[in-house]
Amino acid sequence: MTLRRIAVVGSGYMGGGIAQSLALAGATVTIADISEEIAKKNYDRLLAEAADFAEQGLFPADAVERIEANLTAAASIEEAVADADFIEEAVPEKIEIKHETLRRISAAARPDAIIGSNTSTILIGKLAEAVDRPERFLGVHFSNPAPFIPGVELIPHTGTDEAILPVVEEIVAWTGKETARVKDSTGFVLNRLQYALFHEATQIVEEGIATPDDIDTIVRTTFGFRLPAFGPFAIADMAGLDVYSFCYASLQTRWPERFATPESLRELVDAGKFGTKSGAGYLDVPAERIPELVAYRNKAYVAIKKLMDELGPAPIHAAEPTPATR
Repeated sequence: MTLRRIAVVGSGYMGGGIAQSLALAGATVTIADISEEIAKKNYDRLLAEAADFAEQGLFPADAVERIEANLTAAASIEEAVADADFIEEAVPEKIEIKHETLRRISAAARPDAIIGSNTSTILIGKLAEAVDRPERFLGVHFSNPAPFIPGVELIPHTGTDEAILPVVEEIVAWTGKETARVKDSTGFVLNRLQYALFHEATQIVEEGIATPDDIDTIVRTTFGFRLPAFGPFAIADMAGLDVYSFCYASLQTRWPERFATPESLRELVDAGKFGTKSGAGYLDVPAERIPELVAYRNKAYVAIKKLMDELGPAPIHAAEPTPATR
């Protein structure tokens, strides 16, 4: 790892979590905000949070010492970015605020500094309009809560220099997180999928088919239960693409357009590629590895169930009254 000097501009919940992750990994991190007072206040908060996380076993025991050694709060954005190798912008999700911040960053940063934005919804190409030397700019989208969610979207715009992508991947990997490259498109991938699920869930509630609580139960105990181990294409391949095709046909009896069979699915099924059962599908798992995949799947699901049982139910509902309070 050669790029050790990192600035995070915007030290609130998301930016602060990103800064924590980088500082824990050993980078020299400087945070900045709209004022030195706010940056210092958030610096203190990040150390206090780190102490709590360490006590809960979520951070290493020496997390506070490591973060304190690697993290500082700057008096201004310009001071924070002046000598940074990589800069992550994490200010509120309003294009005018991001544009103004990115102008300040690119004016004060070194010409060779890489600049990333943590935007979750705004097109990277639109944000790049405010960046001097936009070829060094891309989206680097961490998820909430940043210290604990391991996935990061990397989103180059059409003018991004492809050579910076491996550099940013290395920076992210240094924190123990995993990157995926996606094209600059409305919603990127994470939010496009997340909001598609949420939209369909709200439709089911509004139709009176199930309550929000029951839908949450179904998602987390059925198909959502699989998601820590597999993505939608691996799940579809294992279920059988021919089965998916039949299910689409059933859904089309009520929603012919909303659940039109995807063209890629139709082509695979027509070609006799039904997923793992035929040795070819979206992911083309070799036939000799199918027993290994099935064994992994079963082991993963049992391990996830054991973990969830150990954690117990999420504290969403009111606690059950004790005998003394009944």
